[in-house]
Amino acid sequence: MDVTKTGAGGQGAVQLIQKYGIILALLLCCAVLTVISDNFLTMRNILNVLRQTSINGILAIGMTFVILTRGIDLSVGSVVALAGVVAASFATTSASFIPGAPWPAAAAILIGVLVGMACGGVSGVFVSRFGVPAFVATLGMLSAARGLTLLYSGGRPIPALTPEFRWIGTGSAFGIPIPIFLLLGVFVVAHLVLTQTRFGRHVYAVGGNPHAAKVSGLPVMRIRLMVYVISGALAALAGMILAARTGSALPQAGTAYELDAIAAVVIGGTSLAGGVGRVSGTLIGALLIGVVNNGLDLLGVESYYQQVIKGALIVAAVMLDRSRNKQE
Repeated sequence: MDVTKTGAGGQGAVQLIQKYGIILALLLCCAVLTVISDNFLTMRNILNVLRQTSINGILAIGMTFVILTRGIDLSVGSVVALAGVVAASFATTSASFIPGAPWPAAAAILIGVLVGMACGGVSGVFVSRFGVPAFVATLGMLSAARGLTLLYSGGRPIPALTPEFRWIGTGSAFGIPIPIFLLLGVFVVAHLVLTQTRFGRHVYAVGGNPHAAKVSGLPVMRIRLMVYVISGALAALAGMILAARTGSALPQAGTAYELDAIAAVVIGGTSLAGGVGRVSGTLIGALLIGVVNNGLDLLGVESYYQQVIKGALIVAAVMLDRSRNKQE
């Protein structure tokens, strides 16, 4: 027996699993759930899974930009709530302290996105300009944004949103829910930005080796600032979709959403060490989490077990990432 060939074959198999393991895991989960549940592989349930995945998928795509630069954004869940209540206050038909409300849905959405960008920009300034660790800066924003949400809303939901605003969460086109189209649109744009633009190449360069990127003349501070702005903007979009789906903006919305977003990114193969990863992997990671959650719901499993399984998936993904980094 040729030991060299055997070893090479084993190494090739490991690399294959590392590269396509997340896709195989998703297909395996779908196959198992199809066998044990008659309701899983129905068009209604598939659309439901995709609709539920859309919010986490959008959050996770924004998180991918941040993690690619060796950062982390723990504030996205709170930004979901803050942007949601601010946008909703401009799109509600109930008594409001916003002059002239309800405003056009487009204006309310734009204001919500600007709120998210501002939150991300503040975190980005602390990280890029003042050298505050991303964990600390975004943890502070997590608390600040949640407090601002409660202050702005008075701790009460903002109901009676206009049909035009709710369309982004409850509308459909060609029988497909609008949130799915929004997720696909965000994915396509993010993929093109990271693979086809100079900014995308700079993001990978900063994450791969920040010192070398700075020596090469890349605007490292500006790039780090921009990825947090992107993350904040997408968190705001997710928050408005969530408010539109439920019909009212809840100040408690988005709690622990950052954990699901980070889980989708890490499971999708983006390295916590920065510089390695793709939004396609993130999308598959979000789908895997959505399929697992949906399957457990169909099987009547309590939600507590979903958290346990999600935690196990994160740990397994991080271990795989560490193994891949050691081999490289």
